[in-house]
Amino acid sequence: MGDSSPSRRRFLSLAAGTLAAAGAARFLLAPRTAQAAHGTIDPSTDGKLIRSVCEVCFWKCGIQGHVQGDRLLKIQGSPVHPLSNGKLCPRGAGGQGQSYDPDRLVKPLLRVGPRGSEEFKAVSWDEALGFIAAKLDDIKKKHGPEAVALFNHGAGASWFKHLLQAYGTANFGAPSFAQCRGPRDVAFDITFGAEPGSPEVLDISKSDCLVLIGSHLGENMHNTQVQDFAEFVARDGDLIVVDPRFSTAASKARTWMPIRPGTDTALLLAWLHVIVGEGRHNRAYVEAYTTGFDKLEEAVKAYTPEWAAAETGLDAEVIRNTARRIAGAQPAVLVHPGRHASWYGADDTHRERAIAILNAVLGSWGHRGGFFRPSGMKLAKFPTPAYPKAKPPADRVEGEAPFALEPLAQGLRRATLDGKPYPIKAWFVYGTNLIQSLPQRAETLKAIEALDLLVVCDLIPAEIAGYADVVLPEASYLERYDDLLGVSWHQSGVALRQPMIAPPGDAKPGWWIAKELATKLGLGAYFPWTDIESYLKERCRLSGIDFEALAREGFLPAPDKPTVVEDGLALTFATESKKIEIYSEKLAKAGFDPLPVFKRPVGPPPGYFRLLYGRAPAQTFGRTTNNRLLGELSHNDKLWLNAKVAADLGLTDGARVKLVNQDGIESAPIELKATERIRGDCVFMVHGWGHTAKGLKYASGKGADDSGLVSRVGTDPVMGGTGMRVNFVAIRKLEA
Repeated sequence: MGDSSPSRRRFLSLAAGTLAAAGAARFLLAPRTAQAAHGTIDPSTDGKLIRSVCEVCFWKCGIQGHVQGDRLLKIQGSPVHPLSNGKLCPRGAGGQGQSYDPDRLVKPLLRVGPRGSEEFKAVSWDEALGFIAAKLDDIKKKHGPEAVALFNHGAGASWFKHLLQAYGTANFGAPSFAQCRGPRDVAFDITFGAEPGSPEVLDISKSDCLVLIGSHLGENMHNTQVQDFAEFVARDGDLIVVDPRFSTAASKARTWMPIRPGTDTALLLAWLHVIVGEGRHNRAYVEAYTTGFDKLEEAVKAYTPEWAAAETGLDAEVIRNTARRIAGAQPAVLVHPGRHASWYGADDTHRERAIAILNAVLGSWGHRGGFFRPSGMKLAKFPTPAYPKAKPPADRVEGEAPFALEPLAQGLRRATLDGKPYPIKAWFVYGTNLIQSLPQRAETLKAIEALDLLVVCDLIPAEIAGYADVVLPEASYLERYDDLLGVSWHQSGVALRQPMIAPPGDAKPGWWIAKELATKLGLGAYFPWTDIESYLKERCRLSGIDFEALAREGFLPAPDKPTVVEDGLALTFATESKKIEIYSEKLAKAGFDPLPVFKRPVGPPPGYFRLLYGRAPAQTFGRTTNNRLLGELSHNDKLWLNAKVAADLGLTDGARVKLVNQDGIESAPIELKATERIRGDCVFMVHGWGHTAKGLKYASGKGADDSGLVSRVGTDPVMGGTGMRVNFVAIRKLEA
C-alpha cells in the first residue's frame, strides 16, 4: 500500500401501468407534454437546458437537464451549484431512469384485497383523496389528530408534514435518524452544540490527514465529498482507513486497519491515550475552547494501545504510530464522523462522542482541513395560520432515549402496536420503503395490520405500497417543483427544484396532493396560494431573492462569509457552557457516562459470521434498485467472505449460497465473493436488493435482502438508535 501509487493519484472520475383491479400489475405510461419550465437554450440539442436539484439521495446536488421536446436526453452536474461543481455521481447521472421507469405508478389506487396481496383498483384523485379525508376525519373524532404518523424521506415530504401539522399531529419519523445518523448527530450536538450537517461540513480536500472509520467513500457516492476525497488522494494526503473490509477507500490508504467488528471505540480511546498522554493535543485550542479536558486526561490513562490491541485485533505499534500521525497533522485533520452510525446500539453514541472529542483535542472544528462552519442562508416563511397545539410525539415513553433529536421511527411503530403513550391508528408513508428501511420486519408487518389507514405516496410499487389502503402516485424530482432549498456549504445560498418534463399518467407533485387533501379536510387556509409558482415567487420576494434568476440559474449564492478560523471565522458553541464539552455534565445528570466508554459486543456463535452491509456506487436503496440505467452498474449483489474461510467451508468463488440468521430467517440466493479483502469473522453485502414486490418487474427477485435478516437490534440508551450489526448468519451452499 504505497504512498503515491497511480491508483491513488487517479482515484476516481465522477460521471459527468397501474396495478389493475384484483392485482394485475400493469403500469401504463401516458404521453408527456412539453414543460413550460424555466431554462435557457441548449445549443447541443436545439432544446432547453433546465437547472434543478437532484433527489436520488439526500445530498441534493445541482443538476442540469438537456430537454428536447418532451424528452429528457441527459442529466449533468450544474456548474454553478457548489455541491456538484459540474459533476455527478453515477446515480445522479442516471436519474432519468427513475422517471422513465416502465413500472411507475401512474394512477391513484385503492386496495381491494387483503393487505400485502398487492390487489388494487385504479380510481380518480377525487375518490382517492376523498377516501383518505373521510378516514382521517373519523380517526380524529375517535382518537384525536395525534393518532396519525408520517414516515418520510426526501424533500418532498415537507408538504405532507405541513399538512399533518395543520391537522394536529407531531408524529413525524424518518428512518434516516434512528436507523442511520442519529448517534452521530446527538454525540456532536452534546459535544459541540452543533451537528456535522447534511451534507457533512468536512473540508476533506484541504485536510492533511483523513481517518475513515467504517466510511466507504467511493462506494457511498456522496458527490461533493467524493470529489474532495479524490483531490485529497491525488495530492497524497495521509489516509487511514479502519474497516473489517478492504473497501475502495482502503485501497487508497497509507494504512488499512482491519479491525474486529464492534471494537472501534476501543481504538478511539487508545488514540486519545497516546495523543493526550504524550501531550500531542492542540494545547492552545483545548485551553481556549473546551471544558472537561482534565477529566479526559485522567480517564484515558487506562486505554493503552496494548489494551486496545487485545480488543481490536490490531497491532499495538500500528495503533500508537497512527495516533502520532493523526496528531501531527492538526488542525488540518479529520476523523470522519460517518453517516450511517447506528451499528451496535449499546455504545454507538459513545463511539461518536469519542470521534467528536478526538477532533476537538486536535483543534479541527472550525479550522481549514477540518470541520468548516457555513452560515447558511435565511429564507422567509410563507405566511400561514399557526398550527394547532399538538401532543408530544408518541415515539417514546417516559425516560426513554432522552437525547433523541427527532422522533424515533421504530418508536412510532411500537406505539401503533401497544398504544403507549397513546395509540397510532394511521400511517402516511412518503418516499421510504418501510419493509426494508425499518429493522425487525415482523414488527412492521404486525403494526401495519393494526392500522385503520395506511397511505403510501411514492413513484414505484415497492413492498410497502402492497400493504397500503391507498397508493398515491407522485411526480418524480425531474417532474415537479419542491420548496426552496437552502444550501449550507463553503458557498451557501438557495437552490430550486423545478420540472424538466411532465409526469406520466395521473401522477401529481406532492405540493398538489397535499393542497388538494387539505381542502377536503377543511384545512385549505394552510395552503393559501393558487399554484406552486405563486407560492415560490412570494417566498422569494419575502426573502429578497430574484425568482426568475433562481429559476434560470438553479442556484443563487448568499453573500460570502468566513467558514474557517483562517478566514476570520469566530468560533462559538451552542452548548450550556458555550464551549466544547469534552466531559458532558448533561449526560452525567441524566445517568449516562459523561465520557466515552467501550462496551464489548457479543461475538458470533460458532459457525456464524457477523452480518455487515453497505452501498455500491450506483445504488441508493429503493430509489435506484428498479432503475434500469443503474441496475447493470451494481456489484451483482455478491456476498463477501474471507477466502480462507470459504475454502475451509468447501465454498468457491462464484458459488450460490443462502444465508440463515440466528433466528432461522433465510435469505434469497446470493453469489459468493471469496476474497482476502475481508476479515474471517464477518460477511458483507450491499443493502437494498432482494425485492419481492410483483410490480417491480426489474428489481423483484434480484439478489438477497439483508434487511430481512435483521431480526434483532441493539438499542442506544442515549438516543434510541437501533444498532443492526448485532445479527449473525450461517452460510448454506446451494446445489448447482
